[in-house]
Amino acid sequence: MDRTRDVDACPGALQTHSAADGELARIRLPGGMIAASQMEAVAQAAIDFGSSTVELTSRGNLQIRGVRDTAAVAALLADAGLLPSPTHERVRNIVASPLSGRHAGICDVRGLVADLDSAVQQDPVLSDLPGRFLFGIDDGRGDISGLGADAGIHVVDDTTAALLLAGRDTGVRLTLADAVPALLAIAGVFTEIRGKCWRVAELDDPSPLLGGLTPTAPPGATWSATTRPPVGWIVQGDERITLGASAPLGVLDAELVRYLAAVDAPMAITPWRSVLLFDLDAGVADVALRVLAPRGLVFDENSPWLSLSACTGRPGCERSLADVRADAAAAAFDGAATGVHRHFVGCERACGNPGHGELLIATGDGYRPRSAHP
Repeated sequence: MDRTRDVDACPGALQTHSAADGELARIRLPGGMIAASQMEAVAQAAIDFGSSTVELTSRGNLQIRGVRDTAAVAALLADAGLLPSPTHERVRNIVASPLSGRHAGICDVRGLVADLDSAVQQDPVLSDLPGRFLFGIDDGRGDISGLGADAGIHVVDDTTAALLLAGRDTGVRLTLADAVPALLAIAGVFTEIRGKCWRVAELDDPSPLLGGLTPTAPPGATWSATTRPPVGWIVQGDERITLGASAPLGVLDAELVRYLAAVDAPMAITPWRSVLLFDLDAGVADVALRVLAPRGLVFDENSPWLSLSACTGRPGCERSLADVRADAAAAAFDGAATGVHRHFVGCERACGNPGHGELLIATGDGYRPRSAHP
């Protein structure tokens, strides 16, 4: 793919993006994991220096729009432990099965996420990775492998994983102990051969990424995209409760984010723009559900909100031809959003596009569907 620039300008918390509504700061959360105190810091940053909203992204990250003081936001986030490496903060892009170790899945991959994140930060070469390069770790349930991560693993059994490139099984099988070194090696080779490519799928020939790894299984398998977040009351293996809540169109009022933090539980932001609150006693979970549901979080697995997503649109994006969030919300309220997932975008760039379902592009006079996803 021909790029007009060599460096991906994907925003971070230090290198922000100048949008129509002000600076945009994006906070990477490897595996989507975030502590309650860190969630409170994000809410405070949004209230004090931003638009008082927090957005959940399709990679399980958070972002704050309308930032008026980028240095103050960065300082708040750093104090909360959300910026452990200034040189690598934009490349800590790791999605992982968010319920791993608590509910279903073949094995607990949370340790692999932590090990990979630490190893990425310690590798000086990987500071040059494009901000769009994505690692994926699927615990065998198949929720992450369908996202098309650039370099990923899909757990096969308690000790073995399939190695994936751009969401496709390479046929290479690894022990779980070898997974992190293999992913690091792939990322390192990618920085050397990528030219102006930002993603593995853009390479004409990705085979050099495998180095000396030899396929021992048939290659080519892919996984269907997971389209809906886990929501509602989820019983963990230890009998404690996880509460899953979807954020309509991925946007939360910062005061609601503070309510989430007040539950004082470990959390994860999922790639489906939802929040998981973990390790709750049943009584605490019941109170949290009663407090959070009336404030706009969606716990109903049949809600039409779970079939809708949208880019920022007007007025936040100068390229957008419509207020796509308002139009998507109208689709939810009039009952039109049922069945197939629908993603509303304001222009041809199709930001936030999940790569599945129906893509609706604003024309300035309504929307036109497009089946091919960029």
